[in-house]
Amino acid sequence: MALEEYNRKRDFRKTPEPSGRVRRQPAAEPLSFVVQKHAARRLHYDFRLELNGVLLSWAIPKGPSLDPGEKRLAVHVEDHPLDYGGFEGVIPKGQYGGGTVLLWDRGTWSPERPDPEAAYRKGALKFRLDGEKLHGHWALVRMGGRAAGERHENWLLIKERDEVAVPGSHAALVEDNPLSVATGRSMDEIAKDRDRVWDSEKGEIPGDRPAKTKPAKKPAFEPPAGARKRAMPDFITPQLATLMDEAPEGDQWLHEIKYDGYRILAHLERGKARLLTRNALDWTGKFPALARTMAALPVETAIIDGELVALAADGTTSFADLQDRIATGHTDDLVYFAFDLLYRDGYDLTGAVLDDRKVALAEIVPHDGTGMIRYSDHQHGRGAEFYRQACQYDLEGTIAKRADKAYRPGRGTDWQKIKCLNRDEFVIVGFTDPEGTRHGFGALLLGYYDPDGQLRYAGKVGTGFNSKKLSELKPRLDEIEQSKPSVTLPKGVSKKGVHWTKPRLVGEVQYGVWTADKILRHPSFQGLREDKSPEEVVYDPEKLGKPPAAGRPAPARQPGPARNGRAGRATPKAKAKPGTDQGRSRGSAKAKPQVSSPERKASIVPARDGSIEFAGVRLTHPDRVLYPDQGITKLALAEYYEAIADWALPHLANRPLSLVRCPEGQGKECFYQKHATPAVPKVVGRVEIPEGAGTGTGTYTYIKDLAGLIAMVQMGVLEIHPWGSTVKKLETPDIVTFDFDPDIGLPWERVTEAALEMRQALLGIGLQSFAKTTGGKGLHVVVPLTPKLDWEAIKEFAKWVAEKFVTTYPDRFTSNMAKRARTGRIFIDYLRNGRGATAIGAYSARSRPGAPVATPLFWDEVEKGVKPDGFTVATVPDRLKKLKSDPWAEIGKVRQTIGARVRKEIGI
Repeated sequence: MALEEYNRKRDFRKTPEPSGRVRRQPAAEPLSFVVQKHAARRLHYDFRLELNGVLLSWAIPKGPSLDPGEKRLAVHVEDHPLDYGGFEGVIPKGQYGGGTVLLWDRGTWSPERPDPEAAYRKGALKFRLDGEKLHGHWALVRMGGRAAGERHENWLLIKERDEVAVPGSHAALVEDNPLSVATGRSMDEIAKDRDRVWDSEKGEIPGDRPAKTKPAKKPAFEPPAGARKRAMPDFITPQLATLMDEAPEGDQWLHEIKYDGYRILAHLERGKARLLTRNALDWTGKFPALARTMAALPVETAIIDGELVALAADGTTSFADLQDRIATGHTDDLVYFAFDLLYRDGYDLTGAVLDDRKVALAEIVPHDGTGMIRYSDHQHGRGAEFYRQACQYDLEGTIAKRADKAYRPGRGTDWQKIKCLNRDEFVIVGFTDPEGTRHGFGALLLGYYDPDGQLRYAGKVGTGFNSKKLSELKPRLDEIEQSKPSVTLPKGVSKKGVHWTKPRLVGEVQYGVWTADKILRHPSFQGLREDKSPEEVVYDPEKLGKPPAAGRPAPARQPGPARNGRAGRATPKAKAKPGTDQGRSRGSAKAKPQVSSPERKASIVPARDGSIEFAGVRLTHPDRVLYPDQGITKLALAEYYEAIADWALPHLANRPLSLVRCPEGQGKECFYQKHATPAVPKVVGRVEIPEGAGTGTGTYTYIKDLAGLIAMVQMGVLEIHPWGSTVKKLETPDIVTFDFDPDIGLPWERVTEAALEMRQALLGIGLQSFAKTTGGKGLHVVVPLTPKLDWEAIKEFAKWVAEKFVTTYPDRFTSNMAKRARTGRIFIDYLRNGRGATAIGAYSARSRPGAPVATPLFWDEVEKGVKPDGFTVATVPDRLKKLKSDPWAEIGKVRQTIGARVRKEIGI
């Protein structure tokens, strides 16, 4: 933002207030930070970081918290000059930012990445604070993915988990430390003393000069093009959004957060406000505090369109919470997000374009993100990115609006809503009669089993069906119709026109959230799950409506024994000799894992429905082609994993996994999955892992044996990415991976040369390493370790090694993941060594054309420049048959740790 906005708000010909000049400190000086407690219209904390000669500034309504689970809203405001960081005193009411200012904390900060400006622009600024009250590691994360520099962005201030974090402390930090670090005074003492007064017209004035305060003037209104003069209407029918599957692209669209609340049109006239619903019901009496606040806005007459919500500390909204507060009368802390202005001071603005209406709205609605009424900010273009960010932060979705269009009452496609929805399987327990011109049936009744085996009602789904689906599904329902219900309907749910069915069919349903009554909200039918039995659809009702970080209900797994699959048999290896570099040569005739031969293949048992049982796992649609260019089917991929299981399982088994699933095959829709769902077969292991930022635990998957590998194929998994630690020692990794990712156009020889240099560097500090192709254009150098150090230490070690290379050969390597930094260089990705990060597993296929495989290599193969494109699902089994020994025979036997000298140098 530099200081343009700061300068615009001040006349420096009249005021000695610190001028808006950028003043860079000497490079050797540490960067400063300051937190100022500011009692303006609403109390908040101004959090400021020095960068590029100014103070980047955020307004934090609730102040910082030492609880990693508290994601504090931080509204990005204009940059301030460095001199402003020392101010403590009183700004007269009526002036810009009028109120008491207390210097709450100050100190220095250091960025965690070498380029903090790039991190700031990206919207993910991580840093360490060394202040009088604030210490340790923190993060500022921008919501919505907008480019840095736009006004009033919503960010989150998050305390990282470290030695000074205090989980569960909530607001204790600001409540227990209220005094100034500069003078030891309280806010009241500063307000009464008035020894320093800040006047936006006269600058800082001495306390004995009484400040003249004037009420805020209503800004002169210049109506935009398209506005027409008319009397204020009694009601304007609101414009409504049409539900879409994806956000539209193009700069003609602006994108806003979708809130889960009540649509309210506020009518302001002669100092009074009326609050009307979308159906013109007068709800002013329900929200007296909002009505009073609306009436005080600086405007004579207006009609404002917006959403009233119950806002959580992390920026999410809950319709259930809103209903509870209305029912109990606790409505004073609700928040109204104003997103449109339909009438102002004698002019009907519905004929003006949305961009102009929002400019007029911004003139009368506060921007600081702290009051009961808040301006609903937006971004132009990049709708898909904005939507992904919204879903990442567990928001309800986004609204896309044509910025160049007038306000059109009723539903249309100029406004589009895109929801962040979940998908799960449900048992079909009944259907209703069709209405109107619809044929087949009206809606399906859904259910699920609880952990005790009782079938529970989950609601109705009446959307998502086309004529073909209705025609195909109705005969299936008729076959299983029965006279008695298999679930108990909640009170108030009508049984009229309901036909009950036996719980035989399972359907996949997309939905918004679970209500407090454990009923699906906004469900949409996606299709039958022929590969699911009803007994697999098990959820714990106590966990429904309490989604983990992934935004999905946490399923309760049905108890019972898993089906048996033959475990991969890894042949015992000879113990590595101390001080040697294992995996160097293919010459030794050590015992190696077996490659499956035809007579050793898993038995295949066909079923009537076209599925087969392979290695004890049901494989549906075995003839489905997963790699179209090679004609590799689902069964062929299962046979590949069966063939190489003894080689792969030592490196894949018993580690938490992240998966790339492509149910329809490579080249079609794929998605990334790290949490287990009811769709995961029982032969796959589950492990509960604590998530970050106070979100509880997540259920992760892991492979135990061959059956687990085949279950991956059944799920349409084309890539298996294991953690660097095992399920038994989650917090102490035993693998470090350096990923050499070359810029486009760099020859393969540059990559192999880099890997060999890394190997030598690691040997120089006493560490053996192993090589692996990635199935792409790069190489992995893998270092096995005795699991003693935690994730933070391992990540710091990996960073130290990578940056040593970058410092030594800056023209050849970079550790900066930005594409512009990779030009002509090899990116050494050390970030795969953080907690929860993963790397492609040994012998895993990739979801890329050609069905490539991430393949372990001998070091002499790397020296000879072996090409990576020869390792595929079709060729790797033959390669392994021909090898005299396993390239990674010793990786599980090496006993090594990071030396004391290196640990001391790094500080771990």
